[in-house]
Amino acid sequence: MSDICIISDGKPGHVNQSLGLVDALRRAAPQLSCTEHTILSWRAIFALIAARVTGKQHAFSHVKLVVGTGRRTHLSLLTLQWIVGCKAVVLMRPSLPSAWFSAAIIPEHDQPPELPNTLATLGALNRMQPGTKQADQGLILVGGPSKHFDWSDDHIWQQIDSLLEDTTQQWLLTTSRRTPESFLQRATDYPLLCVMPFENTSRHWLPEQLASANACWVTEDSISMVYEALSAGCETGVFELPIKTGGSRVTRGLARLKASMRVMTLTQRQRSTDAPLAEADRAAAWIMKKGWL
Repeated sequence: MSDICIISDGKPGHVNQSLGLVDALRRAAPQLSCTEHTILSWRAIFALIAARVTGKQHAFSHVKLVVGTGRRTHLSLLTLQWIVGCKAVVLMRPSLPSAWFSAAIIPEHDQPPELPNTLATLGALNRMQPGTKQADQGLILVGGPSKHFDWSDDHIWQQIDSLLEDTTQQWLLTTSRRTPESFLQRATDYPLLCVMPFENTSRHWLPEQLASANACWVTEDSISMVYEALSAGCETGVFELPIKTGGSRVTRGLARLKASMRVMTLTQRQRSTDAPLAEADRAAAWIMKKGWL
């Protein structure tokens, strides 16, 4: 029997956010146990109702807290909160009223409502933790075309060229699913650059690299990677891209990171703090203070 249950919509990025909170809760209280469950079907919901009426045990009988990320998890979270009596925590600005959930942990760039049950965080939660940093280890994370920025291979390579001009350390570059095939054609021009295409990496590779990397530069379309690098305690910089007309919540969030000097750019190399971002631990402390676990 578990204390916490993650409701999963099957999307790795969403599950990673939920695991970020659960990991932090278990750092605060190691005795806590956790399981993962798929979104409830209507059949499963009716079975829960029947179990409550008859007093029978079920998979959620001893669960105290359910956590979910992604719109498809909302009905399951609320169903378990209402039928089972556990607390439901949603990790995003929900499509349903935030007040319906026991707690909502929402990135500040999503403009969370000011409610007693709502916590605003700097970026989405993640599982990254600082490791033993290697002074000569640098990491470059390359994204690709997105709805928020105008992508240009040349523009990114110009900035990589500028970064490598000022360093003698070895840099490890990895791509993503969105990176254009044309991008890596110029990588052979840089002897200080070691390339690891994303398709050659495992799910544990990037967390391990971020934990030990002293510095990490990210193309700013990869906002989740920016927050993960900050959480891993890396000296974090962003390669800038032209913003598409009108901007967005993502670009506004990046603007705040630059203004607070949490991240560097090639024109502003100084950071205001070297302290790792620890939003998952802050969120866990907020939950633990409520006495639900």
